[in-house]
Amino acid sequence: MRYRQLGQSGLFVSELCLGTMTFGGGEATMWGQIGRLDSREAEALVKTALDAGINFIDTANVYAEGRSETLLGQALRSLAVPRDEVVIATKVLGPMGAGPNARGASRGHILAQCKASLTRLGLDHIDLYQIHGFDPATPIVETLEALDTLVRHGHVRYLGLSNWAAWQVAKAVGIAEARRLAPLISLQAYYTLVGRDLEREVVPMLASEGVGLMVWSPLAGGYLSGKYDGTGAAADGRRATFDFPPVDLPRGAAVIAAMRPIAEAKGVSVAQIALAWLLHQKAVTSVIVGAKRVDQLADNIAATAVQLDAADLAALDAVSKLPAEYPGWMLQRQGAYRA
Repeated sequence: MRYRQLGQSGLFVSELCLGTMTFGGGEATMWGQIGRLDSREAEALVKTALDAGINFIDTANVYAEGRSETLLGQALRSLAVPRDEVVIATKVLGPMGAGPNARGASRGHILAQCKASLTRLGLDHIDLYQIHGFDPATPIVETLEALDTLVRHGHVRYLGLSNWAAWQVAKAVGIAEARRLAPLISLQAYYTLVGRDLEREVVPMLASEGVGLMVWSPLAGGYLSGKYDGTGAAADGRRATFDFPPVDLPRGAAVIAAMRPIAEAKGVSVAQIALAWLLHQKAVTSVIVGAKRVDQLADNIAATAVQLDAADLAALDAVSKLPAEYPGWMLQRQGAYRA
């Protein structure tokens, strides 16, 4: 397991991060479609991750209505994990109550939900606290000042964002710098071989602003495991009941067709090729992997040992690259004389 610096900070995180969205979902809920792991199963996944050298674990207050945080906290205590050996990340934004103020990125909601997350996790601080999405109703400065308050009070160590557009992240980074607020060090975003949209605006912005990238759903909701394409497509699994993130299926089939011979030549799974491709991307700091079973997690962890050569990367790029789009093609053309 390799460790990478998260953004412009002194925090080092493992190249794989354990995602806990599968923890605690109820059978009749959306979270139950993603995963319904109990305390014993959650603890087994956490132990497998820690034994492999993963020091980074991500959750959110909305996952299973808080149950994910609770189960994660229980697992850490049951395993007697030293607090300084793990980096715990959680998120805030989604509805945690019926009222209009029980959601969003307002000062009140952020402060209240940070306290609630700490209680569920059973921790005295959160290592990385992230805004789970953009709140169009709350001024960015209000959100950033609330986050700064949490850092100054010692409840939170570092700050991040999730699912924000490039201009929104750049604006927030600029406001934080101008007002001398705690900096934003990371962005959590969707990025896969069948979803490379991030490369148009977000990836260049991350490089420009020194923000680290955490990748969620690196297998496109299981699609890049290869079991959902073709005539023998699986009728079970997460995408069978929760078809997310969206995938262009003809394009996706071509990508998987290119991945299969590479996987076979290396004696690894198609999923490992998808994860290895991400780990070879310069913009990526850590890839979030979730699982329902220990064997699934072990297969994902094994991707850290997969080496893709220039020919492999070129083949995957050719079949998955984005079509040219303005202003990208014009910026490339006009900037060529400065290369």
